[in-house]
Amino acid sequence: MVCVNKETMKFLNPINIFNTLWVYRELIWQFTLREVQNRYKGSYLGIIWSIINPLFMLIVYTFVFGVVFKARWGLQTSDNKAEFALTLFCGLIVFNIFSECITRAPGLVISNPNYVKKVIFPLEILPVSVLGSALIHTLISLILLEIGTMLCLHKINLTIFMFPIIIMPVIFFSLGLSWLFSSLGVFIRDLMHGVSFLTQVLFFMTPIFYPISAVPERYQLVMKINPLTVIVEDSRSVLMWGQEPNWISWGIVTIASLIVMQLGYLWFMKSKRAFADVM
Repeated sequence: MVCVNKETMKFLNPINIFNTLWVYRELIWQFTLREVQNRYKGSYLGIIWSIINPLFMLIVYTFVFGVVFKARWGLQTSDNKAEFALTLFCGLIVFNIFSECITRAPGLVISNPNYVKKVIFPLEILPVSVLGSALIHTLISLILLEIGTMLCLHKINLTIFMFPIIIMPVIFFSLGLSWLFSSLGVFIRDLMHGVSFLTQVLFFMTPIFYPISAVPERYQLVMKINPLTVIVEDSRSVLMWGQEPNWISWGIVTIASLIVMQLGYLWFMKSKRAFADVM
């Protein structure tokens, strides 16, 4: 009983997570590159698809919400479709980090049975490599956003340098849920369908196509329980409006995300010893 408690306390130590990431940093980088390469393996355009896909989806969303539904952003009264599209794109950039990690998580371990049988292989780096791949695509999307801002709005906000800090909570949150879902996916094979449904619900419950101010006040508190809401709103503040984020809300979400990451890591490390028996 004492040994179990000591082991649990070890995995509850946040330093242990960052130490693991540092020790396996080269392996994580190799698997991250493999994730990127496998996505476009066999295609003629390769990584160029990471530029085409967000641009195409951006055009579709802008047409549907900006042209068909004639949506406007908050108090915006101008008919500037470019500004609406770029504002929408900010939300997509943040949400795509989360969705890519979460939707892949339930099948991560079961799709790599050879690694499960290797006792010395650190299975906990698999969700980290998917997160790394998502961040590479985020960087590409961010470059596209800034190019579009300069060409269409003729400005660039210096607060963009705050963006890496702003998205730290979504990194912690996504990684924690990825560890949890990748472990549960070994035991519950239907989980991937449930996670896919959950991601779609969160997609529309996160203020990507609309500002939080457009939501009736009695529902805003419920919306803010979703940590992605705060991160998306703060990302727009630093990328589009040149404003500082709400540091208090950011701090609360960061602490909550760190807790999710720590608990997800604990669950994964405690349960991974049973993976080989189930598979």
